[in-house]
Amino acid sequence: MRRTRPRRHLTVSLACLAATALIAACGSGDSSGGSGDTVRFGYINDFNGASLIAIADAKGLWKKHGLTADAKVFTNGPLQIQALGTDNLDFGYIGPGAMWLPASGQAKVVAINTLGNSDRVLAQPGITSMQELKGKTVAVPEGTSGDMILSLALKKAGMTKDDLKLVPMDPSTIVSAVSSKQVDGAGFWYPAAATIKKQIPDLVELARNTDFEDEVSFPTAFVAGNKLVADHPEKVEKVLAVLREAMQFRSEHTDEAIGLTAEMLKLPADQVKADAANNKVLSVEELDKLTKDGTVNKWFQGMNDYFVEAGKLEQPVDPEKYYTGNLFIGAGK
Repeated sequence: MRRTRPRRHLTVSLACLAATALIAACGSGDSSGGSGDTVRFGYINDFNGASLIAIADAKGLWKKHGLTADAKVFTNGPLQIQALGTDNLDFGYIGPGAMWLPASGQAKVVAINTLGNSDRVLAQPGITSMQELKGKTVAVPEGTSGDMILSLALKKAGMTKDDLKLVPMDPSTIVSAVSSKQVDGAGFWYPAAATIKKQIPDLVELARNTDFEDEVSFPTAFVAGNKLVADHPEKVEKVLAVLREAMQFRSEHTDEAIGLTAEMLKLPADQVKADAANNKVLSVEELDKLTKDGTVNKWFQGMNDYFVEAGKLEQPVDPEKYYTGNLFIGAGK
């Protein structure tokens, strides 16, 4: 009974909650109240995905650069890439696990955001190693950083996804499934993992980003539609100018940035502060330097090697084909 009934329940829950996620992704609101060119900008409800939008709103940066922001919340990066491709979005935010999508030609990376350390392989209490997940049910949001951290951890343990009963799930479904112990583990991330820990305080963390920092970096980034970059470079430059100012403010006034993000997301400031602690905030000067000296391209090259091995890409792709670092630097001149 334990093996069959939960699985039926899981399927129904997945279908219902996935539909809910898609509906949420379509919701929108005017986040700037300004005037000028309207920019449809996607974000995720966490510090990485929302802090620059919160700063730009609070400091009037959209209006300063002749823009109005129509902010749309999404549950993950791949959904935003899909919206870019169907011309339902202009810009979006993605984590490292979705970076194979712009590498495959589906979008352009227009700005690096942070270096992430939010991803984890989670397991129910009593499971103490990756090997103990063998044959067990593990949830993962496909094509995301949760998928990436799980794949890296399995490789390190001498395992593959074939060793698991893998269940693709939307992030909101994973929170429910792990909290109710319908699955044994998950490739997932903070701050959503903190919600699970409220229900399961002794939740086990089997792997994290820092376990693999010698072999791969985990940059988060902002992306734009291919057509927008090609046909409207002046609009891209305006948006990048907004992001650069917001980035500089965030690096110099991180506590205030946390407060503004908490206010925007209607979350406790302590929760957003804990989320921010899992990421390395980079200043504009650092990002310019890392772009000019080729470090950012090396990050992408390392990730491309992983994506080829994981079957996401057929072969490594030159980062120059999808990272518009010259536009990012140019927006600061």
